[in-house]
Amino acid sequence: MRKITIIGAGQAGLQLGIGLLSAGFDVTLVSNRTAEQIASGRVMSSQSMYDMAVGYERELGLAWWDESCPPISGVHLRAGGSDGVTMIDWRSPMRAPGQSVDQRIKMPAWMAEFERRGGHLVIEDAGLTELELYAAASDLVIVSTGKGEVGKLFERDAGRSVFDGPQRTISLTYVHGMKARKDYSALNISINPGIGEYVNFPALTHTGPCDIINLECIPGGPMDRWDEADTPQAHLKLAVELIREFFPWEAERCVDLRLTDELGTLAGRVTPTVRKVVGRLPSGAAVMGMADVLVLNDPITGQGSNNASKCAALYMEAILKHGDQPFDEGWMNATFETYWDYAQWVTRFTNTHLLPPPEQVLRVFGACGQNPRLAARVANAFDDPKSLAPWYYDPVEADRFIESFAVPA
Repeated sequence: MRKITIIGAGQAGLQLGIGLLSAGFDVTLVSNRTAEQIASGRVMSSQSMYDMAVGYERELGLAWWDESCPPISGVHLRAGGSDGVTMIDWRSPMRAPGQSVDQRIKMPAWMAEFERRGGHLVIEDAGLTELELYAAASDLVIVSTGKGEVGKLFERDAGRSVFDGPQRTISLTYVHGMKARKDYSALNISINPGIGEYVNFPALTHTGPCDIINLECIPGGPMDRWDEADTPQAHLKLAVELIREFFPWEAERCVDLRLTDELGTLAGRVTPTVRKVVGRLPSGAAVMGMADVLVLNDPITGQGSNNASKCAALYMEAILKHGDQPFDEGWMNATFETYWDYAQWVTRFTNTHLLPPPEQVLRVFGACGQNPRLAARVANAFDDPKSLAPWYYDPVEADRFIESFAVPA
């Protein structure tokens, strides 16, 4: 029986670990926090997930919240100014709903399931010394957490990393009391050019169905005020104030908001980065990175947990296909390149929305408001960003694509 050790008990690590157990592997999973600590801790992400990614959970019998989690049924995108005038406004249902389950619910439940299926769960803050021991005792060590000295093992890929610093100050606010939309639940995206973005969608947390608000603030701009929010209530007050000022068309839905819990807020910055897959330990042993460790995107397009699920599914398939052969650097690099064939489009999609929108994207968005079939195509791209290529990024292809949806006279 081949032995695999996974460092990190997040979406990618747990999904892969449970999947490998089902395939007969001996799996050890290392977490720096207990299930109880995760459940009682601060929110970790917004974790919006769409049909493809949730489908991998369903294949493993892990999608336990399909009935209790409110659906994300469509996309509504608007762009406008602080005067409340919107220049772009379109909406579309998705082929299948997405969902967002608070990781404080999901991860502890999956940790218990991992042990129930025969996995070895170790609670420790694994550093280089511990990784050396795991590498010596395992056929393969996979690192799915990028924190601390372990995350520094993976070299930044300068050729694939567009940015060298954070592009947004990010805040998350988990709330009850948001007024429901009149048509269908949606991933609501609002853009105030040069200022920032508002992203909102329904979710499930400890206290039941809720909404998550993600405010993406251009650093140094008028929304970048999160150092003022020194308490949870101050965080909520500032979020509502910024929505009212910069996204007034959303203000009506946010009149009676209250926090889901005192730990339902988060603020910080991330630098979008692509790293190389092989990490070299002091002994010379190689370990393999995965998911956010290797491809870290800003959450503006909500792709983090989707990427994690898809990466876990791809790694599992590659491991199963590899049979009894050694998991050497050649295999690690080839496996990552297969993943990058998909993940590069997620990165390009996300990075495009961190920069001033190209003219062809504005033309596509404008056409979405006139053509429901085109709007549906863009809405469903949140499930599969690869489907945007090449037309989303090329002016000539964008015009050709828009024209293909024209209704004959």
